Amino acid sequence: MSVKTVPFSDELIQNIAAKYGTPFHIYDEKGMLDNVKRFQKAFSWNPNFHEYFAVKATPNPWIMKSLKTLDVGSDCSSMAELVLAESVGIKGEEIVFSANDTPDEEFIKAHELGAIINLDDVSNLDDLERLQIVPERICFRYNPGPELTRGNAIIGTPEEAKYGMTYDQLMTCVDWAKKKGISYIGIHTMVISAELELPGLLGTISMMCDLANDIRDKKGITVDFIDFGGGIGIPYLPEQEAVDIEGLGEGARKLFEEKMAGFEKTRICFECGRAITGPYGFLVTKAIHYKNIYRNYIGVDACMADLMRPGMYGAYHHITVLGKADAPKDHVYDVVGSLCENCDKFAIQRKLPEIDMGDLIVIHDTGAHGHSMGYNYNGRLRHQEIMVYEDGSVQQIRRNETLFDLFATLDFPSLKENTAKVEK
Repeated sequence: MSVKTVPFSDELIQNIAAKYGTPFHIYDEKGMLDNVKRFQKAFSWNPNFHEYFAVKATPNPWIMKSLKTLDVGSDCSSMAELVLAESVGIKGEEIVFSANDTPDEEFIKAHELGAIINLDDVSNLDDLERLQIVPERICFRYNPGPELTRGNAIIGTPEEAKYGMTYDQLMTCVDWAKKKGISYIGIHTMVISAELELPGLLGTISMMCDLANDIRDKKGITVDFIDFGGGIGIPYLPEQEAVDIEGLGEGARKLFEEKMAGFEKTRICFECGRAITGPYGFLVTKAIHYKNIYRNYIGVDACMADLMRPGMYGAYHHITVLGKADAPKDHVYDVVGSLCENCDKFAIQRKLPEIDMGDLIVIHDTGAHGHSMGYNYNGRLRHQEIMVYEDGSVQQIRRNETLFDLFATLDFPSLKENTAKVEK
């Protein structure tokens, strides 16, 4: 069973809340970097191992900059993510750009940056031809379809997922790349998300090893790049165990010894986001209302604009009431936000200590797919992000949104004037 603790002192969180207000996402840089080092060590048997951080998980350049100190690249899938990577100084083969119903301008930008362009479908060949793009480095995303039954509610089973191409289509793409004289060819897959068990993760690695061997045997090409995707989960529930990263590395080593003779120069990589930053981010919010009807409710000053996963997926996030970690959990609450949606709940019928108005509530494991999935329904504004660095210093790495930000794309008489009355 994992023990859910907060890596910051109560005093530090209280001081940040006093200075910046609530709510805020707070990140533990040391935890993130130590986590990356552990991951890299587990795969140190392969000198070509590389991690590409899935920018969509936590798209903040300060976090990307910290990860870059450990040679972590960027997995991008949009213009904004490409620009973030470029701004941090990440380019060339340190970017994997994964196509997904991609606009032309994003292919063009990825090509300008020299990224590894990871095509999602055989039809993307027509896009590149039309745009007169011949990438220096190219990759093809594989979807094994009904041959593989793994999957989950987040990404779906391979057969129903919108991502990737069939085996025959991938082979057609390899032929195209060979004909174009592209010397750097890779393969990629992403067949599951939030996986905690080694058999599923090692099964993906084994599948990609087989695919690489098929390409060599049938097309005479030794792929330069094998991307196993992300998908490594984190233990959101206290009773869940974290993935055995050392066991994953050792299992991968055995598979490579068994299957991958001749691929010694091939870069192997993951594009983890959740597994890198997820456990090292927390949403701190304040209890501002209570309501006792058929259930007991605690209203907080955060909402789904700050953390969408519980309302969207019914996902569990552990909760700590600051200063009451050792108090008896003898009250049952729904912890809710202010959106006009009944799913705007961070916890449902959760046993917690008695919560008083003004208590700070820490929601765990929000370091990935937390702030990044925020939105502005009801005109609710997304909130700030705070980094606590290894040396103990604190930096606000994203300010709160304002009404001026929200209305910036609207040109309507008196709107700016009325907004100014509120944003004093």
